Amino acid sequence: MSSSMEQLYQQVILDHAKFPHGRGLGLVGSHVGESHQVNPTCGDEVTLQVDLADGVVRDVRWEGQGCSISQASVSVLHDLVVGNDLATVDQIGGTFRALMSARGAGLDDDAAEDSLGDATAFTGVAKYPARIKCALLGWSALTDALIKTGARPTEDS
Repeated sequence: MSSSMEQLYQQVILDHAKFPHGRGLGLVGSHVGESHQVNPTCGDEVTLQVDLADGVVRDVRWEGQGCSISQASVSVLHDLVVGNDLATVDQIGGTFRALMSARGAGLDDDAAEDSLGDATAFTGVAKYPARIKCALLGWSALTDALIKTGARPTEDS
């Protein structure tokens, strides 16, 4: 990846960390699931609420503290999943996890990578195993919150 591309990606992450999208808890209702996740390695944490109705993510709200990577990742997650049905959310989440597994090489599928929007900024993060957990923290919270809405089977099921 070129130096200018890396700088652009770093700026996207910093922008989302400074001006996070979806920050602020407060969702209520029978279709809201909430999850609190902590990265024990570094202490980053996030509490995420998801409002799901008729199989569509109506809203995601969150609060958290930690490094710019973890906070920016939840902000980007908000932008990617709000308004999408569960199948699309699953596809986006799977693509982001694949990006994190690629160890900084990016994805071989341009269309899949394009579907990630600002989340492609985390390509370089995947070079650092300790930072992958930071980037995935919000995504783990989303999965757990969706289980708590009843829209997903539990991990034990």
